[in-house]
Amino acid sequence: MKLSELYTKNLNSADKKPVISIEIFPPKAVDDNEFSLKKEQLFCELAALNKILKPSLVSITYGAAGSNSEKSDEIIRNMLEKFDYSAIMPHFTCVCSKKRFIEEYLNALKTYGIENILALKGDEPEDIKVCYRDFHYASDLVEFIKSKTDFEIAVAGYPEGHIAANSIEEDIKHLKNKVQKGGSVIFTQFFFENDKFYRYLELLEKNGVKTPVVAGLLPVISYQGFLKMIKLSGIKPSSKVLNLFEKYQDSKEDTIKAGIEQASIQADDLIRNGVSGLHFYTLNKARSTAEVLKNICLC
Repeated sequence: MKLSELYTKNLNSADKKPVISIEIFPPKAVDDNEFSLKKEQLFCELAALNKILKPSLVSITYGAAGSNSEKSDEIIRNMLEKFDYSAIMPHFTCVCSKKRFIEEYLNALKTYGIENILALKGDEPEDIKVCYRDFHYASDLVEFIKSKTDFEIAVAGYPEGHIAANSIEEDIKHLKNKVQKGGSVIFTQFFFENDKFYRYLELLEKNGVKTPVVAGLLPVISYQGFLKMIKLSGIKPSSKVLNLFEKYQDSKEDTIKAGIEQASIQADDLIRNGVSGLHFYTLNKARSTAEVLKNICLC
């Protein structure tokens, strides 16, 4: 199912429940044997989550310059064999990639029946010696995919502004460009204060962006992981959120419980305000997302 159909179907439904989607990533491994083991563990996590509520959409991350494209490809093929999700959406980063490589990979995805792509620039890799400059921005990738395929294209939005942007207004101009070139749904980076998301929606409307916006949620499962992710993304949580996770930094179990509570409160409020979709950054773990879905009665 294509993204536009998935989110239009939701808008036209009687209960107007948000579309639930999740993000997973190919596990890191030193060899094929370890990868196979971790992949099966990942699929066990997905199966556990499916018992609570099968997500309508699953996205799979993709490394810069195709650094883990083979692993992403294997995950996609195996998921198609094991699960019957309404839609699968591979990520696709263009930094350091050649047009020919991207076109070949897109054609391969099409043979699997994939219909959706999340188009991203990606981070500049430190371990790649030759970095091609066929694409400079995500908007270039969106335009290229649109000209070569009939994929439905999702793009990324940043409620607090992209870390490289000088302002939220500048970032929204870039987002509008991505939408005009073919982006049909916006998936946001995770955030911890819903008022930032609502202000973002107001700014998008003010700038004429009427594309469905899916809210990204991160149920925190590790204090150190939380600190790392907010630093890399440039997110600035409130002192209330920072203090919450700092309080439980020495207890993994309490951190997980706090992450579930925080995400549940956010999700409930977002649903009450008519959000199009909830996109959970699962970190390849089912428990927290499953508990959030139970707490907000979506299972």
